[in-house]
Amino acid sequence: MERELYLNPKELKRYKIGTGIGRFFTYLYVIIMAVFIVVPFLWMIFSSLKPTEEIISREITFLPRTWAWSNYSKLFTGIQSIDPYGQPYYSFKPIPFHWMFFNTIVVGFFTTAGTVVTTILAAFAFSRLNFKGRETLFTILLATMMIPGEVFVITNYMTLSRYTGWIKSANHLENYAALIFPFITSVFYTFFLRQTFKQIPNELYLAAKVDGTSDFKYLMKVMIPLSQATITTIIILSMIGTWNAYIWPSFVTNSIYTEQLLVSNGLMAGLRGASETTGPNSVLNLQLAASTMVTVPLLIIFFSFKKYILRGVSRSGIKG
Repeated sequence: MERELYLNPKELKRYKIGTGIGRFFTYLYVIIMAVFIVVPFLWMIFSSLKPTEEIISREITFLPRTWAWSNYSKLFTGIQSIDPYGQPYYSFKPIPFHWMFFNTIVVGFFTTAGTVVTTILAAFAFSRLNFKGRETLFTILLATMMIPGEVFVITNYMTLSRYTGWIKSANHLENYAALIFPFITSVFYTFFLRQTFKQIPNELYLAAKVDGTSDFKYLMKVMIPLSQATITTIIILSMIGTWNAYIWPSFVTNSIYTEQLLVSNGLMAGLRGASETTGPNSVLNLQLAASTMVTVPLLIIFFSFKKYILRGVSRSGIKG
């Protein structure tokens, strides 16, 4: 508006036209990207309510012609068939969703708790404590973010295989330990929270030290309360990361013990057997129904805490 006051009518008209064109293409880009993201998701939901024959039909339909609500109940009850000898068997075994959700919540809780504790302590050390080599050490930690995550999966697997008996263990606690301990730290979250801590005036820290306040008390009474939005964002993103994790749980858990599986690898293990028995296209509707079931909780979490995520990102000075 201030710029418009210094423009003559001709320049003002050109400015408004340019602004309008830029806004048009911005909205057009956002709409196109929304279509690419939303349409496949809606197709998954509606196809999860279709019979298999309708999904693999050459005639593509967005909405189901026949609404097969039983697809969701079959995930819990399974599908029984009769073999050539007249004996009943499960052509599709029930998926143990209760164990999958329980294990994912347990692993997510302890992983997130460990991540939050280590992240807060590390971010405080790198933002407020002065020690020799602080910036060099922090630079080295940031450099590890350039290494692909798959490399750490291999080294973590080799370490646990050599020094512990946690890999593919039948023991529940050892299985939890293998899923939790390698991921109770995060360089990215440390950097994320450090940016927020550095925005808090250092004069507060110096005044607290003059009053005899310990570093830990200052962290608990000042830094953490002023950084609640960023910490909440870290908690949410860490839980979502655990929910989506697939490679590491597939390495360290044994699909034989279905009560140890998480949502990600458990879903694949439950559907793989049916695909191998009755063919890859026979359970497409159940695959889509199961995918919808494990996706909806993430959407609920995201939309419930969206304002905290956006506030935390803006407080950290990271745009994206």
